[in-house]
Amino acid sequence: MRHNKSGRRLGRNSSHRKAMLRNMVTSFFEHEKITTTDARAKELRKVAERMITLGKRGDLHARRQALQVIRDRKVVSKLFEQVAPRYQARPGGYTRIVKLGFRAGDNAALSLIELVEEEFTPRPKKAAPAPEVEAKPAPAPAGEAPAEVASEEAPAEEAAEEAPVEEKKEEE
Repeated sequence: MRHNKSGRRLGRNSSHRKAMLRNMVTSFFEHEKITTTDARAKELRKVAERMITLGKRGDLHARRQALQVIRDRKVVSKLFEQVAPRYQARPGGYTRIVKLGFRAGDNAALSLIELVEEEFTPRPKKAAPAPEVEAKPAPAPAGEAPAEVASEEAPAEEAAEEAPVEEKKEEE
């Protein structure tokens, strides 16, 4: 069973994988896009988005946390001063993975991972319909007739009156 074992192994041991991802994220922020295999791009996306989130925080502790992953001070300063401010209004999804096809030598699936450039426009939130709460009358004593009959007729009459008005609007 494979419980609680997240992430791809990428055919490497843990130290090699960690070093490879550090190098890839450094190159990614230096050039703002790189071409790699699909699996590596998907793993790189996790690290890169975490780094941009640190850059958006912008404090000293976040900078030191980013320096633990990206060992190049110039790239970290570019991340904090140029890249992260672009995404201040965006709540996530800073990268895009575009599938390119297959590599000639080993037929590995290639992808381009790049920073998203277009402006973020939040979608308008849909208003949740208010749940209609019908007041249920208290159970009537055994000898009395229920009062529901009169209340049910009123909405039916209103609907009948509104129907011809709607038909007139459609004809115009």
